[in-house]
Amino acid sequence: MKAAIEAAALLVTAVGVVTFLAAYATTRSIRSALPMLLDFFMAAGLIRLAGDPSWSSILLTVAIIAVRKVAAFGVAEKSTA
Repeated sequence: MKAAIEAAALLVTAVGVVTFLAAYATTRSIRSALPMLLDFFMAAGLIRLAGDPSWSSILLTVAIIAVRKVAAFGVAEKSTA
């Protein structure tokens, strides 16, 4: 079961990278592409957390969520300026 969860997390991460590259190639805007990448990273972290609820997995997931929130705030600030 753990191998399937790790494979699913890896697949979500790979899809996230491909989505990021496609969004960046289409829009040429890191502001629109980066939040999508971070959302996929967050999803992969949550999937990994389901398979291995260790403190390192929890901290990694929290770090990804924190980076996502800071990036979203930065994008919102740039948009209003």
